[in-house]
Amino acid sequence: MNPKRVAYLVVVACIVFGVAEVRLSAVATDTVVGEVVLASAICPIVYPVDETPSGHGYQYAFYGNAFFISREGYLITAAHVLHSFNNGGQPHILVQRNDAPPVMLNADVIVVDKEHDVAVLRATPNPFAGNYRVAILSLGAETPARGDGVVVAALRPSRRRPHSFETELQDRSAARVVDYQSSQLEKGMGDTQLLLFNHEVILGQSGAPVLSGDAHDVVGFIEGQWLRPAAGLAGQMGQGATSMGAAVPIRYAIALLQGKGISWCASAEKSGVAEHGAAAAKF
Repeated sequence: MNPKRVAYLVVVACIVFGVAEVRLSAVATDTVVGEVVLASAICPIVYPVDETPSGHGYQYAFYGNAFFISREGYLITAAHVLHSFNNGGQPHILVQRNDAPPVMLNADVIVVDKEHDVAVLRATPNPFAGNYRVAILSLGAETPARGDGVVVAALRPSRRRPHSFETELQDRSAARVVDYQSSQLEKGMGDTQLLLFNHEVILGQSGAPVLSGDAHDVVGFIEGQWLRPAAGLAGQMGQGATSMGAAVPIRYAIALLQGKGISWCASAEKSGVAEHGAAAAKF
């Protein structure tokens, strides 16, 4: 682990059978449609513990979040969420279905940018071609300015020993951009500029999207907690917070997608929940 990263940034991937209960603030602009689309676009990254399912499905280990960016089944997450799979093992995502319990799908690792902590996954089989409740989030071309509002959204298990048939909890919080700072995310590589926002993140939120507060385009994904904000920024942290959230700006992911020739949903191509291949809602 890079000493510079330890001093300033704590990643929040969760490699346990669940997470502790944490109550997060609600967003004033929540709508039913927005909640449905977010929950359908975000997927927990998991690994099945059981060889055979029980009445509650497969027990699984939970690692973090990923989110769909195209109808070809591509997702983005933080590369460090996949660290436990470096020596083998197949990552899975937990996907909702129409009129049926959630199911685990393989999440194949397509490309990784360790320097900027970006990973691109692809779900197989493609859930957009089947009977799944899935959605895509558009990637924003604009970099939010200091003071701009953002929305942080993530899924997590509802209990410590989760099973695949159980509904996850959705965390959704309002925040604002307070600064940009650089950090070396991988030893021996260059610095990455991080977007800092005035809300704590919790264990298991790594890889979850950070959206613009107005257009709801993805502007970054959660990297971890920024523990040492500059003196002038400490007063901008949320009430009772001991750290700020840190996100990798989405431009690093876009550059990786472009390099591999992978298409994604841009901000002008708003999409919604796919049910039997049809767009059912807008976000």
